[in-house]
Amino acid sequence: MRGSRMPTALTVAGSDSGGGAGIQADLKTFTAFRVFGLSAIAGLTAQNTRGVRGVELPTTEFIAAQLRAVLEDIGVDAVKTGMLATGAIIRTVAGAVREFRLTNLVVDPVMIAASGDTLMQHEAAPVMREHLFPLATVVTPNLDEATFLCERKIRTIDDMEEAARTIHAMGPRYVLIKGGHLPGERVVDLLFDGRHSVRTESPRIPGEFHGTGCTLSSAIASGLAKGLGVPEAVAAAQAYIALAMRSAPAVGGGRRPLNHCPDGFVPPEVRP
Repeated sequence: MRGSRMPTALTVAGSDSGGGAGIQADLKTFTAFRVFGLSAIAGLTAQNTRGVRGVELPTTEFIAAQLRAVLEDIGVDAVKTGMLATGAIIRTVAGAVREFRLTNLVVDPVMIAASGDTLMQHEAAPVMREHLFPLATVVTPNLDEATFLCERKIRTIDDMEEAARTIHAMGPRYVLIKGGHLPGERVVDLLFDGRHSVRTESPRIPGEFHGTGCTLSSAIASGLAKGLGVPEAVAAAQAYIALAMRSAPAVGGGRRPLNHCPDGFVPPEVRP
């Protein structure tokens, strides 16, 4: 006898052999939110807490086969994309989103790893803007990614507001600009829906971390899969990642991965 249906979320991203980011972080996050996690691996990295040593990319045909296998049989309530290294890979993913009429798409425009290693070919960014952003429910750039997308430096909160407007004009319903790279004792994130912006401030957690962007975007996707609206899903994800960072384990000799099963985290209930 089958049990009650569990919400499902799909990550389309790169694999991190060190376990702190990418597919591995996404699946751990889905589990913490009590969402059944599915994956289509769009890239393989030889990676640890210190950096990326190598990248191998599957063919677009195999990426499409992974997507079709999952979507034809199981279906998904939300999708999160991470490392999509080439324009051809982005077109393949966007094609699947359109063909299967996928909703609740969270696009984390991964361009550079926390270590500084490049994870996207230069020609891929315009393809992402043209083909994937218009399908997205939420786009979640950090300041470096927003700077690249907007082609101007972001140094202030006002600059973040302007960047959110510029990126929103590229097609997504919401833009979440992550302000962790701005100096100061408090971190400001900005959520923009095309008309209104909401700023969220939180104390800066000391230390250098690995996989925060992957974890945040997959947490947002988890909330959407459970029926939360975008502002609620973002708030739940921000609360989760704060706990995950504060209890980050001492693993490896570089940037610390997060604790994806932090004490005190209560996942949101499924909304009808």
